[in-house]
Amino acid sequence: MKHGSRLAKGSSILVAETGEPALTIASIVGPTGSVVYTDPVEGMVETTQAEAARRGLTNIHFTQCSADELPFADRTFDAAVGRLSAMFFVDPVKGVREALRVIAEDRIVSFVVWGPKEPIPFFSAVTDVIDQFVDVPPQDLDAPETFRFAAPGKLIRVLENAGAKNVIERRLNFQIEAPISFEQFWELRTEMSGTLRDKMARLTPTERPTVKRAVADAVQRYFVRGTMSFAAEALIVSGRKSAG
Repeated sequence: MKHGSRLAKGSSILVAETGEPALTIASIVGPTGSVVYTDPVEGMVETTQAEAARRGLTNIHFTQCSADELPFADRTFDAAVGRLSAMFFVDPVKGVREALRVIAEDRIVSFVVWGPKEPIPFFSAVTDVIDQFVDVPPQDLDAPETFRFAAPGKLIRVLENAGAKNVIERRLNFQIEAPISFEQFWELRTEMSGTLRDKMARLTPTERPTVKRAVADAVQRYFVRGTMSFAAEALIVSGRKSAG
């Protein structure tokens, strides 16, 4: 694969993230290609494996492991892809270095991370309201969290420090859409985010319904005819493994 090229049939791809695009990539590379999906969380591996079986995909394999210690030989894959995972690497440089190690020379690593939180009301609409009720400690901008690499250029430097060449960054504007109600959205955000769970636990019983109503008012315009639709922004950062 050349820098910026499409996935080719017959390619062998390492994917580290939450289900997609591993399943889609498995369909693209076809029966002569293969995909290895990795995740440090056993439940995510099991869920993705079940969905692959439901779709009848037989060219995707599953490994539970962390990004900074991949159990694969050098130069095993044609590409390594991570969607919304690099932000949570304990050691991002080591994680990218591992991804580079397991791909062939002159091949590509590519990571998708969230852009700035402010233009993404899917996140900010809830946190902005809750933060009015709880004390928010100073944030460590390098700690593993959702918007760790939201600043343009920050993940570029990580890839370059790991040894990637010809690193480029692209902005992707898109919509987060799903046929769900506000109640389902509220449950999704407050149950799946560890940070929000901690903040919700610090609210008093009288504050919780107040916060929920304020969030409902703030996001009302994003729910139309049973469909949720939020504008969002991500950064795609890709680099090449140098020859030799």
